[in-house]
Amino acid sequence: MSKRDNTQQLHPGWLNKKDMAASLRISVQAFDKWGVEPVARIGRSVYFDAASVLESRIAKLEEKYQPTATGGEQVDPLIEYKIDLERKGLLAAQRIGQEQKNQVKAKELVPADFATFALSKIAAEIATIMDTLPLTMQRKHPDLETRHINTLMRELAKARNKAAGLDDRLPGFLDDYIDANS
Repeated sequence: MSKRDNTQQLHPGWLNKKDMAASLRISVQAFDKWGVEPVARIGRSVYFDAASVLESRIAKLEEKYQPTATGGEQVDPLIEYKIDLERKGLLAAQRIGQEQKNQVKAKELVPADFATFALSKIAAEIATIMDTLPLTMQRKHPDLETRHINTLMRELAKARNKAAGLDDRLPGFLDDYIDANS
């Protein structure tokens, strides 16, 4: 907006730097820091008008209050809202996690890993009993024929194999349970 024409006439609304600073009730040094472009230069005198000062101040304020990220790129104006939503979700997840820990301590909730571990141990104990059952039956009941013992051993072997593979099958059972109750 600067007009560097030394042949211009002085207009009534124009003020030199000292008078403009005084009309704004600030010091000349403060006015210099505002960086307002003069409307005219006549000789060594520099003149400003109210409109150019106002435009300059509005531009500075817009620039000041426009959020920018590093590198000059624009910042999402809803970033605070989005951060608050994320915090709310995080707090809800932490609350649920703490409630689950409290339920585990109160023995109202059992972690799936523990259930798998416990059932695997029980299945191993059952398999051990099934291994010795034909011999126990033969000792306690010597009148049983070999074919009866062999049939018992075959059926026990099937049950033993099912019990031994229980720990591998539990995750599938859990998936089936969740699917059935969803």
